[in-house]
Amino acid sequence: MLGAIVGDIVGSVYEWNNIKTKDFPLFRDDCFFTDDTVMTCAVAEAVMNGGERDDFINAMKKYGRMYPDAGYGGRFGTWLFSDNREPYNSFGNGSAMRVSPCAWLMDCGFCARTGMWPSNGRAGARLSAEVTHNHPEGIKGAMATADAIFMCRYYFGGYHGDYEEPISDNPTECKRRIKEHIEQEYGYDLSRTLAEIRPGYKFNETCQGTVPQAMIAFLESADFEDAIRNAISLGGDSDTLAAITGSIAEAAYGIPDWIRDKAYSYLDEPLKEVLRRWRKYIRAVNGDHRAFHTMLASVNKYLRDSQ
Repeated sequence: MLGAIVGDIVGSVYEWNNIKTKDFPLFRDDCFFTDDTVMTCAVAEAVMNGGERDDFINAMKKYGRMYPDAGYGGRFGTWLFSDNREPYNSFGNGSAMRVSPCAWLMDCGFCARTGMWPSNGRAGARLSAEVTHNHPEGIKGAMATADAIFMCRYYFGGYHGDYEEPISDNPTECKRRIKEHIEQEYGYDLSRTLAEIRPGYKFNETCQGTVPQAMIAFLESADFEDAIRNAISLGGDSDTLAAITGSIAEAAYGIPDWIRDKAYSYLDEPLKEVLRRWRKYIRAVNGDHRAFHTMLASVNKYLRDSQ
């Protein structure tokens, strides 16, 4: 999820002052975190609190009211500061920029073992969108982003099933499979290049006008920093576009220490505390998964050997 926060901070100064180049200082003194960071942290807290519908609503309203000037969209801001707890049929890109914590719950080992998609994180991704962005395009944007993050974790992380070889040493193939899945499952066109998109791309707050472009920025990248630069260079809703790209790129490449440390310097203590709790939480969850898979592998080996 820190990848989304990095993208948000880097893009914050370009949202209303678009640039169409990758040649810019990655962090400026006047960079700041926006609603993208606040809501990503809210989703993380909701997941840690149980990941039920009320958990997402409560966390979003809590953090939204803690940071009332973070730059929320009009309808979302109205929802945040009201007593209303019902969704309002949005297809804005906010559902995609905040979803990344849900994708880190998805169990790569389960997929390797069964060939099936893990349901827990996907269900959380859908629910994290539906509490406000219950329009089909709003849900699709969140789900597609979560799928891309999970697939990066799976392929770039070297996971593989019993009858296939890992492809983590072949990033081109990793990205080809991710692109193919997103296009087939969600109908997004990921065939355009950044060079084709960049000249005419303008500010767009919708999922359908942001998520595909953010994914293409990742697909054309060489590393985490390059992915962020790709996203910013398109223009448009720069902070959200880079947040979505960054959330995917983190899962593929990791984040260099210097970028991680610099991003932290822009955050206040309450948001840093969410990130500290999240690190402990996700390590415990993934640790449980690893222990389970180690045990299962031992059992399967015993069963094969005893046949």
